[in-house]
Amino acid sequence: MVAPEDEFGTMMVYTTWPSAVEAEAAGRAIVADGLAACVNIMPGMVSIYRWRGEIERADEVVMILATREDLADAVAQAVRARHSYDMPAILFLPVTGGDTDYLDWIEQETGE
Repeated sequence: MVAPEDEFGTMMVYTTWPSAVEAEAAGRAIVADGLAACVNIMPGMVSIYRWRGEIERADEVVMILATREDLADAVAQAVRARHSYDMPAILFLPVTGGDTDYLDWIEQETGE
């Protein structure tokens, strides 16, 4: 069954990392701390961006974390604490629906 609206305030957090090794270490720690139910790490991304007036290119990996909305700030702090970038990309993506079993699992895994 698909829930039209997430009753628990599930959120996905999007961030990028300079390497899969760094992302996996951070993701493992964040899940172990109960801040996210899971992380998905997708290697092979190329980023083109403007930084300090110059156009830059970097090989990166994407990490998407499944968590609760009320943990978003704690997840952002955990990402920053483990990240090697001066300003890591951290975006909060609210979930507006999904499979109720999956949403319940995220709530259970990140619950008190």
